Amino acid sequence: MPALTLSGLRKSYAGKEVLRGLDLSIYRGECFGLLGPNGAGKTTTLRLCLGLTTPDSGNITVLDQAIPMFARQTRIRIGVVPQFDSLDPDFSIRENLLIFGRYFDIPDAMLNSRIPDLLEFAGLSNRGDAGIRSLSGGMKRRLSLARALINDPELIFLDEPTTGLDPQARHIIWERLRQLLKMGKTLLLTTHFMEEAERLCQRIAIIDHGTLIAVGEPQALIGQHIEPQVVEVFGDGAAAWATQHAAQLADRCENTGETYFLYSRDPAALIVELERSKTLRFLHRRASLEDVFLKLTGRELRD
Repeated sequence: MPALTLSGLRKSYAGKEVLRGLDLSIYRGECFGLLGPNGAGKTTTLRLCLGLTTPDSGNITVLDQAIPMFARQTRIRIGVVPQFDSLDPDFSIRENLLIFGRYFDIPDAMLNSRIPDLLEFAGLSNRGDAGIRSLSGGMKRRLSLARALINDPELIFLDEPTTGLDPQARHIIWERLRQLLKMGKTLLLTTHFMEEAERLCQRIAIIDHGTLIAVGEPQALIGQHIEPQVVEVFGDGAAAWATQHAAQLADRCENTGETYFLYSRDPAALIVELERSKTLRFLHRRASLEDVFLKLTGRELRD
């Protein structure tokens, strides 16, 4: 049975349709990525799944329970890592975990038995009595993740869990999420880091303007939508060079600012031509999930 199913989900605000018949299923034990530009409908989808917002039409089933009808009972089995930390600065690390656990009516004796393992999971075993204000951004994110586990949830929603973190802290969070998958947890991840989704998620969905536009395994989506090799060309004269050579040497060309993205099944001749230039610079790489995302949603800025 799926951990979460959305069927024909629609939601409008002030006459603007934010979700337009969204259909999704998330399997138990998988990390599922929900991707989309700003305003695509990701946050609305999460709020609907948690029963915080009522859909205009459609059906939501979370852990075999109809939402929003049984939202309160279902949230006991769910963990949430919000986009912005909501830790209480007036309490210590340990007290934040203890007080949050009481919201689930978990007895203090059980909470006190769980907290040491959660502190170890977060890499904060020796900081339990420290105040929240003394923590770095990475520590706060790890604590937010640990707090979301206080009720031993089956399904965990993670809303951009590594935003604002340096690479070291981001990799630590990734390692912790892999641990949760090994424990059999189901993860629903929203992120703007395509590398993060490609590394962690067994499947991803890309939504835009409230509509599902792609779903599948990351590598399968790359193979389906993008040529396998990409050459990024930039530097003095890139525009003139691309006008003269791109159509002959690449299968497809896209442009953002001063950079030209040339997509190719065989870039050998393209690279030979670029190496002759003394002013151009280029980067040759394999196609990625970010290329898929930009092709399907566009390169224009979203606010």
